[in-house]
Amino acid sequence: MEELKYRRVVLKLSGQALAGEREYGIDSKTVDFIAGEIKKVMPYGAQIGIVVGGGNILKGSHASEQGIDRATADYMGMLGTVINALALQAALEKIGVDTRVQTAIEMRHVAEPYIRRRAIRHLEKGRVVIFAAGTGNPFFSTDTAAPLRASEIGAQIILMAKRAVDGVYDSDPLKYPNATKFREIAYLELIGRRLQVMDATAAALAMDNRIPMLVFNMKEPDNIKRALLGEDIGTIIKG
Repeated sequence: MEELKYRRVVLKLSGQALAGEREYGIDSKTVDFIAGEIKKVMPYGAQIGIVVGGGNILKGSHASEQGIDRATADYMGMLGTVINALALQAALEKIGVDTRVQTAIEMRHVAEPYIRRRAIRHLEKGRVVIFAAGTGNPFFSTDTAAPLRASEIGAQIILMAKRAVDGVYDSDPLKYPNATKFREIAYLELIGRRLQVMDATAAALAMDNRIPMLVFNMKEPDNIKRALLGEDIGTIIKG
């Protein structure tokens, strides 16, 4: 069996990634596909933490634009991430992958509270850990939760899964066919160019903690496995 280049990782999934081709909600086929891709790497000894977004249920920024207090709107968005986490947990356990959901907002009837040492222990026992409710604080996105959790659990890399693009480009490839893809880019350049891959807070946190990030296409089969093996896919962000 091939040896993994990255053993302990954080996989960042947006809410839209779980929606598939739908605009809102959860697409069961897409969630089952993602679960199957994660299962492929577990026999290699992979330790996977997952940070899920909630934009397919409710975006806090959108809710605040409709007149809801921003902090309240963000908390509503965090609850959406818990719905997604439970859906992904169900899909993983259906195919035999032991999974735990930990939330930054306590709700003991449906998930464990986030406890760093317990999360690491789950990973060491071969369980997938899904981190829900973002950082637990308003005004911070789930993009920011990814480097935060990665730093806490000692992840070697953050895998930023995208459903429509296969890396970082100098402009939106969906609008500009001649956009150029980067094989590698520094965090400072990413922030300076204002490339819309993640918010600036997330990029700065990952940079400060020296955690690389791989931006790749989630829809291609075996891409999670290829990423963990260190194959040349997507765009690596460093520095």
